[in-house]
Amino acid sequence: MQDAREQFFQYLAKQKLRFTSQRAIIFDVFWNTQGHISPEELYRKTREQDRSIGQATVYRTLKLLSDAGIAREVDFGDGVARYEPYYGQSHHDHLICKECGKNVEVVDHRIEKLQEELASQHGFTLNEHSMYLYGYCAECSGK
Repeated sequence: MQDAREQFFQYLAKQKLRFTSQRAIIFDVFWNTQGHISPEELYRKTREQDRSIGQATVYRTLKLLSDAGIAREVDFGDGVARYEPYYGQSHHDHLICKECGKNVEVVDHRIEKLQEELASQHGFTLNEHSMYLYGYCAECSGK
């Protein structure tokens, strides 16, 4: 967490912005939340620690965290923006249930290799990508 915090602090300094106490709370809550969090969920959690934090501050700070490479927006196809820690995290893809919204982070090195080969065949060099696989989890497909 300390490296991510330092990265964020340095990014803010380059942008001539301050690392305020409100940004520190938002960073800490975001970084210490397991899984994927929406801006609204982050807003509710940060307000538990500091009632003066406004919704716009949370949205702006999430944007700054994304721009700094600390957070990444994920799209589960339900119209809700969610964020996950990105800095220092290993790459993974997502399996998403279209019924209940359950999501599972997965890594398959065979798929990663195929994606690199596919990109190479078309003259591309990959530097990042994301993959979302939509379907039904075992519980929902059994209904």
